[in-house]
Amino acid sequence: MNFALYRELLAVGPVRRLLLVGMVARIPHSAAGVLLTLHIVLTLDQGYAAAGAAAAVMTIGIALGAPWRGRRVDTVGLRAALVPSVISETIIWSVVPHVSYQWLLPLVFVGGLLTLPIFSVVRQSLGVLADGDQRRTAFALDAITTEIVFMIGPAAGAIVATSGFTVLGLTVVGVSTSLAGLFLMWFNPPTRSADQAGESTADECRAAEAAVVTAAPAHLQEAAAELAPAEARGSAGLRGKVAHNFAWFTSAVGAVFAVAAGAGMVLSGTDVGIVAALETGGHQRDIGIVFVFWCAASVVGGLVYGAMHRPVPPLVLLLGMAALTIPMGFAHDTWTLAFASLLPGLLCAPVLSSASEKVADLVAEDRRGEAMGWYGSALTAGVALGAPLAGVFIDGTGPSGGFVSVGVAGVLLCFAGLVLQQRRRRAAV
Repeated sequence: MNFALYRELLAVGPVRRLLLVGMVARIPHSAAGVLLTLHIVLTLDQGYAAAGAAAAVMTIGIALGAPWRGRRVDTVGLRAALVPSVISETIIWSVVPHVSYQWLLPLVFVGGLLTLPIFSVVRQSLGVLADGDQRRTAFALDAITTEIVFMIGPAAGAIVATSGFTVLGLTVVGVSTSLAGLFLMWFNPPTRSADQAGESTADECRAAEAAVVTAAPAHLQEAAAELAPAEARGSAGLRGKVAHNFAWFTSAVGAVFAVAAGAGMVLSGTDVGIVAALETGGHQRDIGIVFVFWCAASVVGGLVYGAMHRPVPPLVLLLGMAALTIPMGFAHDTWTLAFASLLPGLLCAPVLSSASEKVADLVAEDRRGEAMGWYGSALTAGVALGAPLAGVFIDGTGPSGGFVSVGVAGVLLCFAGLVLQQRRRRAAV
């Protein structure tokens, strides 16, 4: 292991600034999950299944929006691509806490659709600023800063929510996210290397415009169609463009996306399980303690993984994290839960870092923004499944059901993936 890689990477000014800006920009939405859950449970007097459903609706919006937003970064540049997010974040999250649950659902969906794409932008820019062995360290650092964010955000959100200020807290999330977006536009980190940015021909630009159409959410298809060249507007031409635009999507990339979905499911289910376990026991204010233990373990795991000379397959890391999540369901108090979170926490950052690195290795730079968008969609699709899955078991069997359900589901997904890998290898022979 070579921990000096971190010092060398952080000595690069643009990388250091990007990681800092990304960390600050992620804090508001890291608090939003706890705030929204407790707002629905405590203020709107709904159950954890309802809170999980709201989280699922929001993350479905994010999953639909991420590829489109990622492609917009590729085609029109970062600053122009962020304008819808900067405007919508303040408006939507200022309205959400003042409406009933029925109106909250479509609002959080639109909020997810237009959310600030900070995760994909940071990963895409790191893929430009770092290469070779540095890339693994860079993605590990990104995962580590994300865990630091999740030590701060959920704890702050829990304190605000349990003090009875969920309305104010959700409004602050929107305003501060918009400010973070403005700062990101000012900083404007690179999303393509100079040689790649200068190579686009007219044909490549037309293909990129068609990609906006094929990747856009359904209700934006009509408006996005204005970007497509005339020959792409026919059905046959559009099918050809779609096949060309997704040439980067191979079975190996699909396997990484499946791992991302599984990781999102386990992490979101654990998130809801922690909140439910402590709220049910009357220890809402201790939520921050468990999150600090969980995320600190992830930081340690990320540091170790980033210093390794060889990558570990994402599927193996996910299998370990899912299996080690199950014992959290048998914790009986705050400190037992906190210590039980350490082992699965150690694998959180390595799973995400390994999967991000794999996508960057498998997809060419000129399509990496779209690929990272789909990677984010897979991750958030898993989140959309994990939150309500855990919520249903929590309402039916108690807080322990949340941890056990997503842990077992993650293990089954990994075993299915390992079986498919073995069959593919035998077929290749």
